[in-house]
Amino acid sequence: MPRHEPERTCIVTREAKAPAELIRFVLGPDHQVVPDLKHKLPGRGVWITARRTMIEEAVKRRLFSRAFKTEARAPVSLPQDIERMLRDDLRQGLSLANKAGAVITGFHKVEAAIADKPVVALIHATEAAEDGRRKLANQLRKRLGDTISGFPVIQELSNDELDLALGRSHVIHAALVAGAGSDGFLNRWHRYRSFCGSGAVQAGLGDGTGESTILKPAGIEAE
Repeated sequence: MPRHEPERTCIVTREAKAPAELIRFVLGPDHQVVPDLKHKLPGRGVWITARRTMIEEAVKRRLFSRAFKTEARAPVSLPQDIERMLRDDLRQGLSLANKAGAVITGFHKVEAAIADKPVVALIHATEAAEDGRRKLANQLRKRLGDTISGFPVIQELSNDELDLALGRSHVIHAALVAGAGSDGFLNRWHRYRSFCGSGAVQAGLGDGTGESTILKPAGIEAE
């Protein structure tokens, strides 16, 4: 049974939310505001809804000093710093999924995987050609029909970032299959996109609900 964490109050909206929907901050020894994305750093923390606009407002209104009840230095670059940290975390999540055997790379291998593996997401480099994206989307439509609307397509990471995360060169298209590591990566992706205000699903294959469809191997009925 998952451990229940009490709700925390956002210092911007004053709304109580689950910790997963918020970003925790602590003060460093120099009174610098430090993001605690994993909620593990020692010291008293304050919480803000995990949206870039919320961080910008907290910095602009100097809400950190009020919440900590002492001087708190929050740089103007704090929203960008957090976005970079979340992007680094996203790459790390993809690396972990790859080590767990949950990532398939290469256009033709991805195309084949759509037909006979439990694919939970497609990944395209930002530089991927529209033709390749369209061909893989057509393969998905053959399998999913109208339910394609909830299928995640990740295309935030560049070719270089995919290469770095996966330890190989010139990765343009990849597929994420169900298994150890895939859920963790998708959770990080949703968090990153939510922070940026991009919604949960993109590329014309999603309806923004965040619901994902798992492609079962051919001949196997979904449970």
